[in-house]
Amino acid sequence: MLERAFYELGLWNWMVLGLALLVLELLLPGVFLLWIGIAALLTGALTLQLWDVPFWTWHIQVLVFLALSIVSVVIGRRIINQRDESDQPLLNRRADQLVGRTATLTEPIRDGYGRMRIGDTVWRIAGPDVPAGTKVRVVRGNDTELVVEAV
Repeated sequence: MLERAFYELGLWNWMVLGLALLVLELLLPGVFLLWIGIAALLTGALTLQLWDVPFWTWHIQVLVFLALSIVSVVIGRRIINQRDESDQPLLNRRADQLVGRTATLTEPIRDGYGRMRIGDTVWRIAGPDVPAGTKVRVVRGNDTELVVEAV
């Protein structure tokens, strides 16, 4: 029964599947169904060209669809990963935004650790022991502390 339905609808199976996947891509979050939908449309286009060829059975069509799906997903991921660069790469990395800034310590650094105010935030800092009033520069940062050196 499935084979007969596949044969009677011909290339329209792939076109309908491709369009349905593209519509689902619009309704669901993510960018995965787009590539599979493109593979279905490409399989439909190949079916249009090869419909009268004897070896172009629905078995071969499914195998071609699977291969095109894998290829299109791999190519799509490469395209997405290349576009991933932001014009503000440090947007959500506050500690990294502070690298290079200088400030004056209001509290001394003792035993390698202290606290320093930059803007409206008090940061835990690590660095050489220095007294309060020393100017320091932020060398690097992680999520919870800044590493400083005396200027």
